[in-house]
Amino acid sequence: MVDVRKKREARQRRHLRVRKKVVGTPERPRLNVYRSLKHIYAQVVDDTRGHTLAAASTLDPELREKVAGLSKSEQAALVGQLVARRALEKGIRKVVFDRGGFAYHGRVRRLAEAAREAGLEF
Repeated sequence: MVDVRKKREARQRRHLRVRKKVVGTPERPRLNVYRSLKHIYAQVVDDTRGHTLAAASTLDPELREKVAGLSKSEQAALVGQLVARRALEKGIRKVVFDRGGFAYHGRVRRLAEAAREAGLEF
C-alpha cells in the first residue's frame, strides 16, 4: 500500500525544486496551482511583496454552481479561465507557471491550457 506521508513529502520536495527556479516578480508574477482530491486552487502571486494578486478555485462562489456535475478536468479548466480573467483585469498578462510539484498532466494541464486560452502568457 502507498504511504500517504511519503507521497506528500515527495511532492513537497519536487515543489521546492521547482521553487528554486520559479520566482514571481511584479512584472511577471507566479501562477501557483494546488490540487487536492476534491478541489483545485490557483493564485497569481508576487513573491517580492508576498501578495496574492488574483485567485480562483472550485470553491469560489462564482464557480460553485457551474462546477456541479462536471468532471474534475472540466472544473480545472473553469478555474483556469477565471484566474486568467481576474489577472487580466488587474493588468497582468505574463506569468510564470508553478505546477506545485504536481505532474503536468490531467487537471494541472487543463488549468494551464485554459489560462493560456483566456489570454495569459507563460
